Amino acid sequence: MSNQIPQPNLELILINISGQDRPGVTAALTAILAKYDATVLDIGQADIHHTLSLGILFRTTSEVSGEIMKDLLFKAYDLQVKIRFTPISISEYNSWVKRQGKNRWIITLLGRQLTARHIALVSEIVAEQGLNIDAIQRLTGRPPLTDDSTSTEHQAKACIEFSVRGTPADREEMQSRFIRIAADEDFDISLQEDNMYRRCRRLICFDMDSTLIQTECIDQLAQCAGVGDKVCEITERAMRGEIDFTESFRERVGLLKGLDVSVMEGIAEHLPITEGVGRMMEVLKRAGYKTAILSGGFTFFGDYLKRKFGFDYMYANELEVKDGKLTGRYVGEVVDGRRKAELLKLIAQVENVDIAQTIAVGDGANDLPMLSAAGLGIAFHAKPKVKESARQSISTIGIDGVLYFLGFKDSYISET
Repeated sequence: MSNQIPQPNLELILINISGQDRPGVTAALTAILAKYDATVLDIGQADIHHTLSLGILFRTTSEVSGEIMKDLLFKAYDLQVKIRFTPISISEYNSWVKRQGKNRWIITLLGRQLTARHIALVSEIVAEQGLNIDAIQRLTGRPPLTDDSTSTEHQAKACIEFSVRGTPADREEMQSRFIRIAADEDFDISLQEDNMYRRCRRLICFDMDSTLIQTECIDQLAQCAGVGDKVCEITERAMRGEIDFTESFRERVGLLKGLDVSVMEGIAEHLPITEGVGRMMEVLKRAGYKTAILSGGFTFFGDYLKRKFGFDYMYANELEVKDGKLTGRYVGEVVDGRRKAELLKLIAQVENVDIAQTIAVGDGANDLPMLSAAGLGIAFHAKPKVKESARQSISTIGIDGVLYFLGFKDSYISET
């Protein structure tokens, strides 16, 4: 009976209500629809600075539609809100229903501040790709009007999320244009398919050096050993992907021979923690995520962060110690890019998590394998080569920006 012709007295009416928001508006209006046994086909509501915007599409019959609109009009007057009625044809409604099966995407804009220009540039690309914006919501709290950059700049953040529908004319071209405008306009942008996996991520793995902490621990150790310049040069070449990570690691560790192990304790106590780590970890743990550190750095510092922030797993490289001093050698297999990807998959198996439900965050070339393997790979304040290869990146705010890519709103999470 799905091809049944609609009854001639069937009417579809869209009402749009706007005005000052107050408790009871939605209840009062829908009560009138209920009184006449009207069927609500669609409903949406937003509150912007205490101003209500409510839309309801309902089905009724021509016998009672006039009475419904009259009662709604009087009630709107009593509530001091404006109401507009728009008839919707059966063909228009059927066309709308057919569009429900189209692909859905989430586009996240993130930065210290977002301007009308940012929104306009992204919206223009969305329109050119033949996509339709279904909803826009702000994930961060309302920004203050005062600009006290001396005390609050490092905490400032803004995030807007677009929900769009359709199939991009050229997804790769759309992704490339997003990356270009984000770089030119100094904000971050993420494009994700809005599927079941995005809504139920369960495991998130982080690089450590230059990701969770704003330093490379091996460089710190090298400075104490008096070989800082030599090690720093090798580190930079390795992170840019110019030389093999394992070979560079072996060379750098060899230069640390004879360094007293007590030096590591002093460095650990003064590690420069990346902005937002504490807040992010509190939210992830409360939400039930499993977390891991997968680092090409050293277990001594990884264990320190694991204890401090409550990570569930930690894998890194262990330095060999004899008589209280570093021998210039390491123990076991090097945790390089390949090993990081293997560990991500292994932890996912242990936790019974589909690989599509995993997230990886890192900054260097040796993080690319795990960023590619994860369901969501995020390049964080990354080297140019890594940003070019990763589909998602954060370069403008702290690492708690990851929370917005996962759909968290400030109103749902407490500040730490």
